[in-house]
Amino acid sequence: RGTRDFLPDEMRRRKKAENELRKLAERWGYEEIKTPTFENLELFTLKSGEEIINEIYEFEDKGGRKIALRPELTAPVLRMYVNELRMKAKPIKLYYFDNCFRYERPQKGRFREFWQFGVEVIGSDLPEAEAEVIALSCHMLKALNVEGNLHIGHIGMVRDVLRELDEEEKRVVLRLMDKKDIEGLKIFLSKKRDLLEVLLDIIMSKDEETLEKLENRESVSRFEKTLEILDIYGVEYTIDFSIVRGLDYYTGTVFEIYAKGLGAQDQICGGGSYRLAHLFGGDDVPSTGFALGFDRILEIYNPNETPQMRVAVV
Repeated sequence: RGTRDFLPDEMRRRKKAENELRKLAERWGYEEIKTPTFENLELFTLKSGEEIINEIYEFEDKGGRKIALRPELTAPVLRMYVNELRMKAKPIKLYYFDNCFRYERPQKGRFREFWQFGVEVIGSDLPEAEAEVIALSCHMLKALNVEGNLHIGHIGMVRDVLRELDEEEKRVVLRLMDKKDIEGLKIFLSKKRDLLEVLLDIIMSKDEETLEKLENRESVSRFEKTLEILDIYGVEYTIDFSIVRGLDYYTGTVFEIYAKGLGAQDQICGGGSYRLAHLFGGDDVPSTGFALGFDRILEIYNPNETPQMRVAVV
């Protein structure tokens, strides 16, 4: 369950879309890499915790090593960086296209084996790097004539709001936010009414007035700079502090893109800024990246349509 055969007609569609994405990534100065299909299980549990084991394919090999099929590609890329690339001049701009595996209930737009096309910029925490990555994701969708709604938030500023909570409580709140479970938030924070009101006020807002409600002015200033550069790129966006992403390693700007015509499984891109390399024995290097949900995009991709000549994803 959750796997598929691709016949010749479908492979022609998939290869055409893949090639469009590759051309664009290389035109923007990104170089292709590839990592193994399986990694040490610890690579994925170090930051996300043991609970992730229930969501992935993990097993013990003949040497008694705990192994997992990769559920995503950011951690393997940063493991590669620590092992092979950390002496290379920065920023390092990489892209990849490969299959991933998650043990979850198959449904429309959600498979146990799925493909991701993604990019990572390693070694820069400048707003310019964040804006470039976000703009590239939008240009990639434009190249495939796929329209989406771009939502941008900042998980660092949300963590500031939650500073009175312990780490486990923060993790629960962020997971509830990622699932858009407002009722769950109200129940979990029922004894912290003041915090709940502030949090709901922020995450329910969808405009720049939200920034005036946040206290960390340094983070706000950096975030506003990223938005200014996106304006220069001509990218349209919605500020949305309910965007926190499901993985714990994100530290700054985070974003998601939703497409029409996909029903409930409408997220086709997600990413943001993070620090992960130090967990694998490397330096505490800042990074920014995203992954496109290739299979969901293929649900609405029409290779016979000509991309519209616009810059922004509306």
